[in-house]
Amino acid sequence: MNEFELIRRHFTQAAPDAVLGVGDDAAIVRPSPGHDLHVSVDMLVAGRHFFPDVDPKALGHKTLAVNLSDMAAMGATPRWAVLALALPQLDGAWVEAFARGFFGLAAEHGVSIIGGDTTRGPLTLSVTIFGETPHGQALRRDAAQAGDDIWVSGELGLAAAALQQRLGRLSLDLPPECRRQLEWPQPRVALGRALLGIAHAALDVSDGFAADLHHILDRSACGAEVWLDALPTHPALQDNRAQLLSCIAAGGDDYELCFTASPARAAEVEAAARQAGVTVTKVGRIVTTPGLRLLDQHGAAVTLERLGYDHFA
Repeated sequence: MNEFELIRRHFTQAAPDAVLGVGDDAAIVRPSPGHDLHVSVDMLVAGRHFFPDVDPKALGHKTLAVNLSDMAAMGATPRWAVLALALPQLDGAWVEAFARGFFGLAAEHGVSIIGGDTTRGPLTLSVTIFGETPHGQALRRDAAQAGDDIWVSGELGLAAAALQQRLGRLSLDLPPECRRQLEWPQPRVALGRALLGIAHAALDVSDGFAADLHHILDRSACGAEVWLDALPTHPALQDNRAQLLSCIAAGGDDYELCFTASPARAAEVEAAARQAGVTVTKVGRIVTTPGLRLLDQHGAAVTLERLGYDHFA
C-alpha cells in the first residue's frame, strides 16, 4: 500500500456539505449565509500528547475530539476538517483502526473530511477544523464581565489522574472512567451551541482548569475567585481529593467547557446543560481585581505548584 492507496482506502469519503472534497489540489466549501467561519488547528505528537502504544481507534477518536472541543468552546457547529498524518511506517491494520475511530466521531458530529496529507516520519497527527456560528454570536474569551458566575461542565481531573497512574506517579485505584476520559474524550459541542446568547466568555479546558481560566481573565482584563471545593470530579476521586487537587484544578486533558454568565442567566445555563445532556457546576465568579484567586472551604487563598500543562516544559 502506497500513500495514495492509503488515502483512497481509508480517508476518502463522500463530503456532501462541501462543494469539492478529497481528490483535488484544494477543497471548496461554502459557509452558510449569515454565519461566521471558525478555523482551528491542533497537533498531537507521540510521546508528547499520547502513548505510542495507545489503541489506534481511540487515538483516531481523540485526534478529532480535541478539535471539536475548540469548536464547542465558541459555540460553533463543526462542518469540515482536514487531516495530516506523519506515520513511521504503513501499517494497514493500525491505519484502519485509526480511521474507524476518527470517522466514527466525525459522523456523530456531521463533520466532512475534505482533504489532508500523509508522509513518513515520527508519529504526528494534525487536524484543521472549520465550523460556523450565526454572525456575531460566537462565544469568545474576551467577553467575561465583572459579577459573572464561572461555570464548568462535566468532571475534572479524571484524565490527568489516569495519566499520572500510567506514568507511575500515582498508586491509587482509579475507576475505569479515568482512562476512558484520557483516551476517549467527549467534546461538548451540543453544550457550546446551547450556550449561544446565554454565556459571555468561554473556552475548553485542555491544559488545566486554572491555566485555561487565566486566558479568559487576560483577554477580558478581569480577575476571578474560584472555590476549589466546588470543582466537580468523579465521586470515586472525592475521598482522595486533597491528593488529586493538582489533577482536578490543573491537570489538563479534560476537554470540558469553562464559561461565564450573568447570575441572572443561571436558570438558562442549567436549562442549556439539560438540553445538551451535560452537568454544569458553578465554581466561582469574575471580579474586577486582576488575577486568579483559588480559595479553600474557609476562604483562604491556595497556591498550586503549577496551574496547567506547558507544551515546552
